[in-house]
Amino acid sequence: MSPDTRIDIPAATQEQPLSYLSGFGNELASEAIPGALPQGQNSPQRPPLGLYAEQLSGTPFTAPRAENRRSWLYRIRPPAMQKAFRRIDNGLLRTAPCAEAEPPPNRLRWSPIPFPDRAADFIDGLVTLGTNGDAAARMGIGVHVYRASRPMTDRIFYDADGELLIVPQQGRILLRTEFGPLLAAPGEIAVMPRGVRFRTELPDGTARGYVCENYGALFRLPELGPIGANGLANPRDFQSPCAGFEERGGPIELVAKFEGNLWATELDHSPLDVVAWHGSYAPYKYDLARFNTIGSISFDHPDPSIFTVLTSPSETAGTANCDFVIFPPRWLVAEHTFRPPYFHRNVMSEFMGLVHGAYDAKADGFVPGGASLHNCLSAHGPDRASFDRAASAELTPHKAEDTLAFMFETRLVLRPTRFALETPALQQDYDACWSGFEKMFDGC
Repeated sequence: MSPDTRIDIPAATQEQPLSYLSGFGNELASEAIPGALPQGQNSPQRPPLGLYAEQLSGTPFTAPRAENRRSWLYRIRPPAMQKAFRRIDNGLLRTAPCAEAEPPPNRLRWSPIPFPDRAADFIDGLVTLGTNGDAAARMGIGVHVYRASRPMTDRIFYDADGELLIVPQQGRILLRTEFGPLLAAPGEIAVMPRGVRFRTELPDGTARGYVCENYGALFRLPELGPIGANGLANPRDFQSPCAGFEERGGPIELVAKFEGNLWATELDHSPLDVVAWHGSYAPYKYDLARFNTIGSISFDHPDPSIFTVLTSPSETAGTANCDFVIFPPRWLVAEHTFRPPYFHRNVMSEFMGLVHGAYDAKADGFVPGGASLHNCLSAHGPDRASFDRAASAELTPHKAEDTLAFMFETRLVLRPTRFALETPALQQDYDACWSGFEKMFDGC
């Protein structure tokens, strides 16, 4: 697959369509200059065009073939050309294990986290709401919000602790990666594999959204089981960037997230200088509008697992390190059924965000850019207004429109950070949405 040409976008505001390669977990190949990819081997004595060959491994060398992820990159300079890293301030970014606050069993909900008072790029604007597991042990996740009001002009970032699942909520984000440029808008997601270097630009001036930092097994498509061969997210709808290299001098700051801390070093050139690449380990994006939603056409509300886009499995079959689940526009036709999400206590922990519109289980308070956390076995469900509306509704076919909510569902308790428990954005009256359910029992 190489209908590729070099991609140059000199300014973040320039409107120019990008080209992508199609498929999830595929072996892909792309070259920004014809003839840059070696033919028939990965590491020739002298690669074409005077490039340097480098292998980027996202899994151990000996991982089973079906799970092995690696790519070969052909670049202008070897990335080993760098000075020693130095520690820099972590800001509001935290990594598991993080025990700076006690995790309460309370239901928690946040209004949108405001932008920093001063201009901040993607790194500076990151704030962690909760973590679980242990990044060093390659298990668990971190849940963050990004709030960017300036581009990463002379900064490059990579995360050695986990892959980043980015959910834009406000404003587009242009990800200039080693593999080429990738543009993600609200309603889409982007996944940046562990270790891949990138910087962000802001075509709309500012951008805000959510990040799931996955310390565990790489995200993959869920098994379909009785659904059959088709449905949910289709592999061909995932898109990886075509090669588009950057040849520019420094100084450029390279920031690494490593074992929970931020480190930086100075480069005299851009590390986004990959002229060609091939392999199965690359950034990708996905338009959530392409998700093939499946639901009941008879009765009862199916479990939310039918809305899983991506899953990071654990060593226990059927128990996810993290599931990424969405609640998109869809038809509701179930008969004799309470159609919104039911009252529920879940051994898994649920972090929810709202990209746009309204969520059908919460009439008020859960707004775009906000978030909620229902930890292990914390009782939750529709608020009183949503319950009354659903319990008395005429059950004609109805389409839920203008809505896109999502959930990071994880097997371990998410421990809120001190910031998450102390920020004014934390709604102190969240429990009140379940008050006023009077006794309706008439059995005695």
